[in-house]
Amino acid sequence: MSKPWATVKLGEVITHRKEFVRIDDFNTYKRCRVQLYAKGIVLRDLVLGSELKTKEQQICCSGDFLVAEIDAKVGGYGIVPDELDGAIVSSHYFLFEVNRDQLDRNFLGYFIKTPDFFDQVSARGTTNYAAIRPSHVLEYQIPLPPMEEQRRIVAKIDELAAKIEKAHFLRQKATEEAETVLSSEISYLFSKGKENGWNAGFLRDYVIDDCYGTSEKASDDNSGTPIFRMGNIQSGRLDLRNLKYLHLNDRDRTKLLLEKGDILVNRTNSAELVGKCAVFDLEGEYGFASYLIRLRLDKNRAEPRLVASYINSPIGRAYMFSERKQMTGQANVNATKLKAFPIVLPSLTEQCRIVAYLDGLQAKVEMLKQVGAQTSTELAALLPSILDKAFKGEL
Repeated sequence: MSKPWATVKLGEVITHRKEFVRIDDFNTYKRCRVQLYAKGIVLRDLVLGSELKTKEQQICCSGDFLVAEIDAKVGGYGIVPDELDGAIVSSHYFLFEVNRDQLDRNFLGYFIKTPDFFDQVSARGTTNYAAIRPSHVLEYQIPLPPMEEQRRIVAKIDELAAKIEKAHFLRQKATEEAETVLSSEISYLFSKGKENGWNAGFLRDYVIDDCYGTSEKASDDNSGTPIFRMGNIQSGRLDLRNLKYLHLNDRDRTKLLLEKGDILVNRTNSAELVGKCAVFDLEGEYGFASYLIRLRLDKNRAEPRLVASYINSPIGRAYMFSERKQMTGQANVNATKLKAFPIVLPSLTEQCRIVAYLDGLQAKVEMLKQVGAQTSTELAALLPSILDKAFKGEL
């Protein structure tokens, strides 16, 4: 049964505070950033005073309730953490000092995450911009049990939230471990290849054609041919989101149109990601951009999906990392280095058998990931339920 707590206006337990300072061009300042949906206040950046155009800024204090004027209606508010004590914000934020004799700041911090509080904020006006004023905030209502009860509730929520966080961590760890199973198995198979009589050679021994993609600027005009770019290779697969398009002439069509079994390799990316690849296995016409290399294998001797899996394995990643050419902010692997990648392969029949085995393993990994995603969704719903009970006096 809910406990009969008093409900008061926030203005009875918090005070709007304006404390501006003159910015010194030679000092460095911490700036806050309010995350939406009541996800807290974080460090935006460290900035030299001379870089700030507005020379009057507000000073935050640890435990202040900070509200973003423009984004409040989408959860742009939170409690200033200890590490951001003394940070600055512009006049587009409102700062409220909490009366700590009447209101525990952590109690307030949890209350502002509830649908009840969000509904009070979103009820003001019809647009986000300038809809929230300090006077509105002071009118919002909060259940106010005695301070001892507030602290008990906060301690209980902290305890349950920690258990949820631990469950999230364990689920994420299990998902990450499942994702490494496949690459570890591929590395193991190839590391034992020579012992098992596989043929040793280089990737170039199996490549019958290679080609760099187009450097023409693609557009959103989807009447053209869809063009894969480096961002379209994700986790060893082709991602069809955010495609761009080109109208290809006959010469470029011959060069750029992909065939099933072609391997697309990302030749330019961060040092950790350069060389990642995926096999094209789609119906229809697709081309590819200049940051990609297309490898076409002799499919009578090499199974493209097995070769691509090996390139994406830890062994392949290590080779790409060692052979990369580092540029400013990015790394590059050219076709010559790519085709010099050492590889051992069994007979084509055995390659196909291995691919079928890996497909089965991949299916099990995907099932584990789906279960993990479902569990994460269920865990994410627990905290709102706990908060709802807490502020109804049922916790």
